[in-house]
Amino acid sequence: MTGLELLAEPVAEGIASFALDLLPKVGSKAVSDVQNLFFNASRKYVDTYRKRHCQLKVLGMREPVDLAQVYTGVKFLDEDDVLGFESPQALEKQYRQTRFRSCIGRRNEGGKRSGIAVANKKQYLMVLGGPGTGKSTFLRKLGLEALRTFLYEHRTYNHRQIPVLLELKRFESDQIDIHRLITEEFNNCGFPSPAEFVHTALKQGKLLILLDGLDEVPATNLENVVCTIQDFVDRYDHNRFVASCRTAAYHGGFTRFNDVGMADFDNEQIHQFINN
Repeated sequence: MTGLELLAEPVAEGIASFALDLLPKVGSKAVSDVQNLFFNASRKYVDTYRKRHCQLKVLGMREPVDLAQVYTGVKFLDEDDVLGFESPQALEKQYRQTRFRSCIGRRNEGGKRSGIAVANKKQYLMVLGGPGTGKSTFLRKLGLEALRTFLYEHRTYNHRQIPVLLELKRFESDQIDIHRLITEEFNNCGFPSPAEFVHTALKQGKLLILLDGLDEVPATNLENVVCTIQDFVDRYDHNRFVASCRTAAYHGGFTRFNDVGMADFDNEQIHQFINN
């Protein structure tokens, strides 16, 4: 289980209370009716996130498994290790050519940093890595941990924000409205006055925006997408943003973002993943 199945209701209660503080009045509805609307919408939001983003297919399994069952904590390369390559293409080439997966960053094993710890520290984060290194999985796990911040117990992610995961491969049109896409996520789950709610949440910095797969954006639209995201981040800079991209496909452009590289699993992580 992801942990959300058993905890969905208390998480939903936390999000509903959080949402009510942002948008206390919805038309002429009674307070109790508004509370019920937000709780039911929050419950559906949590359930939708779990079903859409917290189920994985591993090693050719016919049925998906829950993310939390197999997830192994990732680490990011020390900044010096990433900067030691003259270009993203050189880093990608090293990933592909090495026979031993743990070669990258081996010279400074102590410099590797926990992915969640880095996400706690950095407001804007670009996660780089080779194919299949776990970039998308990390973003999904981070969103899961963000949902858990609405429980009143120990948590690994320190920022109480509602996660919204957007797959950038959907950004095919020349006309990209990120605000509208986020609004659709809440509207589909029945949030009252979703456009007003999202506008208020963005203005107050209450969202964790996860932008997955910059390398999957069509090349003809890439420059437009980068500019659109940059403008959106500049406009709503009180929120937190985490994006992912394959190393060889990344050509910069995200001036606010800290670039970090996915470190390959060490022996301990490999054993943990196999056991999971």
